[in-house]
Amino acid sequence: MEYPSLEMLLFLIGAGFLAAFIDSVVGGGGLISLPALLFAGLPPVYGLGTNKLGGTMSSLTSTSSFLLSKKVNMRLAAWLFPLSFIGAILGTYTVKQIPSDFLKPLVVCMLVAVTIYTLTKKNWGATSTYGGMTKKTVPLLIIGALAIGFYDGFFGPGAGSFLIFLFLMVGFDFVGASANAKVLNLASNVASLGTFFLMKSVNWYYGLPMGIAMVFGALIGSQVAIRKGSTFVKPLFILVTVLLIGKQVWTLLFHV
Repeated sequence: MEYPSLEMLLFLIGAGFLAAFIDSVVGGGGLISLPALLFAGLPPVYGLGTNKLGGTMSSLTSTSSFLLSKKVNMRLAAWLFPLSFIGAILGTYTVKQIPSDFLKPLVVCMLVAVTIYTLTKKNWGATSTYGGMTKKTVPLLIIGALAIGFYDGFFGPGAGSFLIFLFLMVGFDFVGASANAKVLNLASNVASLGTFFLMKSVNWYYGLPMGIAMVFGALIGSQVAIRKGSTFVKPLFILVTVLLIGKQVWTLLFHV
């Protein structure tokens, strides 16, 4: 197994910290961490597996931080966690059977729709209106947790944005949506990491130092989100979603 140089190690630590800071608030940290690992010279399958190691450490930290700050709806999170976990296992298994490239145009359209909807609803997510599970929200949450978990295991980009959007749809504010989304993201990350571990596609020498940096990035990012509130989280959510759209369009046009 390949060892990183000191210069590359420092680069991965910096990239990991920034990726986790952003990911802990609004998701989308993979925009930074995965390209950094590929730039470091890891083959794609090892890059994906190693990225899941850092992502799991990051999401565990931010989830813990949000839990301690009582921003997570414990009953709802405990109910949805296994659904996201199962969905991610099914998604990771499915991607071994069929290619995921056909999803890229659909993902771009969905991210554009999420961004436009969020921009047009000016006060959306400013305050929480969630009053518990209802006959309308239960099917939405079940299908959403399974589907986004499956998507995260199958393809991945934008999963954090879709999870936040799901919780916004049922009445959470942006901070509450980010907090609960991280719990489900933790479930899908653990499931995917376990699969990559069984496939022996995780480089621990690259992943652990980057993952430790991501722990600190996630800790600081989640605390900033909690203290700054929705006025900070909403603009960052829109920015990261737009960047995700740009990245997917670039990939579609230039196949990179």
